[in-house]
Amino acid sequence: MRFLFLGTGTSAGVPAIGCECAVCTSDDPKDNRLRTSAAVQFIDATGHPRTILIDTGPDLRQQALRHRLVRCDAILYTHNHVDHTFGLDEVRRFNVVQDGPTEVYAEAHTMQHLRTVYRHIFERNKNVNDTFVADLIPHTIDPEKTIDLFGLRATPIRLLHGRLPVLGFRLEPTAELSSAMERRGESPFPLAYCTDVSGVPPESWKKLKGLRTLVLDALRHRKHPTHFTLEEAVNVAGEVGATSTYFVHMAHDLKHADVNESLPEGMTLAWDGLVLE
Repeated sequence: MRFLFLGTGTSAGVPAIGCECAVCTSDDPKDNRLRTSAAVQFIDATGHPRTILIDTGPDLRQQALRHRLVRCDAILYTHNHVDHTFGLDEVRRFNVVQDGPTEVYAEAHTMQHLRTVYRHIFERNKNVNDTFVADLIPHTIDPEKTIDLFGLRATPIRLLHGRLPVLGFRLEPTAELSSAMERRGESPFPLAYCTDVSGVPPESWKKLKGLRTLVLDALRHRKHPTHFTLEEAVNVAGEVGATSTYFVHMAHDLKHADVNESLPEGMTLAWDGLVLE
């Protein structure tokens, strides 16, 4: 079982269009950041390969080609913003390759957004032509119910993105999957994925206990109304106390090499293509 960072950038991506700052013109590949999303890849207890996506940003096609993704068994959505949902149309190619549908999990307001934007997918029978669209099986979720995805337990975590309630996910293998996995070193799971967050409600902290890995939003140094600053993210990570913390959804204010030198032990900026296994 491995966790793949498909993208680690903010909504504009890095480099940003029309920007000549030191990060946008950096020759360090770790300063090139596609829109934030991730994938969990594993072999299930029956021996079948599985890929679970977390969000489908506008860069999904590029990310899939870059990392040779050939299937998408399920998608977990954190929230309804463009930089996390506007790659859903690309899922149709996975349907062709794996000859089957993709399960989609989102809470009610995010699912309604998907149904509105992608009416040609969810109401295919109303299309003028029977066009090539994604084959999806939608599921509405809430923060109180854990989902079993082929042996991967995904527990939604209520987070706040400014005034917008969003979801993070605590991810860990079930006992059945754990017994079927061949251990090679220490697993990064349990892992909590918490992007686009500016606050953690009191009831959510218990779901962040006992983590080996925390993935957490850290937009920039300056205060922002809907994202943690780097300093705020470091403080939250310290409270969580995971063995390792990786920061994501970073703007072009944060230069990878410079910032990493200043971070506490066990904390680092993630980068596109980073694999935890």
